[in-house]
Amino acid sequence: MSLNLREILTVTMILFAVIDIIGSIPVVIEVRRKVGHIHSEKATLVSFILMMLFLFVGDSILDLIGIDVGSFAIAGALILFFIALEMITGIKIYKDSQSKTASIVPIAFPLIAGAGTMTTLLSLKAAYAIQNILMGILLNVALVYLVLKNTLRIEKMLGPGGIDIVRKVFGVILLAIAVKLFRTNVSSGIPLAY
Repeated sequence: MSLNLREILTVTMILFAVIDIIGSIPVVIEVRRKVGHIHSEKATLVSFILMMLFLFVGDSILDLIGIDVGSFAIAGALILFFIALEMITGIKIYKDSQSKTASIVPIAFPLIAGAGTMTTLLSLKAAYAIQNILMGILLNVALVYLVLKNTLRIEKMLGPGGIDIVRKVFGVILLAIAVKLFRTNVSSGIPLAY
């Protein structure tokens, strides 16, 4: 079990695009204004625990309800597709709920470790080595922590236009990844009829 730098970079970029912590800066700022303070450490730790649990126990849960990882990966590819469309077009497809425990809900879940992230982890598990996925998670969690700690500074540095450009670029990348995941899992999971 050796680390593969190319896989780690790919997984890191996929998770970065799905978590979209840069694109979520306006949401984080809005939540911070409403509740006063966000505990960056707590939000990061909870999101890390959720991702690890789903990475290692997610397929067992799927087995329990009778769904194979390939089918879930296809469903995940479709969710990624819609998340990417949301990022590119700016049209909200998923509705988020607000809560007073802002560090956990909505920051850790569903903003960081939401349905898209969970689905992506299982999709990645079907295509990449587990140790490379773990490294990708760790790199993203570290980035999430840095962004949460420096949200206001980053917002001033990028400006509204900069954040919008970053969000759209990662939306296009995510769209391409979703198509690739879909094609890979459809061709390997569905027998061809002759």
